[in-house]
Amino acid sequence: MKKVIAVKANDDHSLDLKFNDESEKRFDVKPYLNYEVFKKLNDLEYFKSVRIALGTVQWPDEEDISPETLYLEGIDLNESVLAG
Repeated sequence: MKKVIAVKANDDHSLDLKFNDESEKRFDVKPYLNYEVFKKLNDLEYFKSVRIALGTVQWPDEEDISPETLYLEGIDLNESVLAG
């Protein structure tokens, strides 16, 4: 099972993630911001308070996204850098 071992929140509401298999991905959170459970993440300061908990990412009010979703929907950071 993939687990998040490092996370960095970016100003564009994306997360740079490192997984326990050493892969690195960028996950775009913007499509989730309109869901009620994630509305607080629109506040960039709150968004940047993300931390690792139980192998995934979590914010102070326990909003989280499954590590499987982060991994499967994340874009390889090398691809992201080349495309960006």
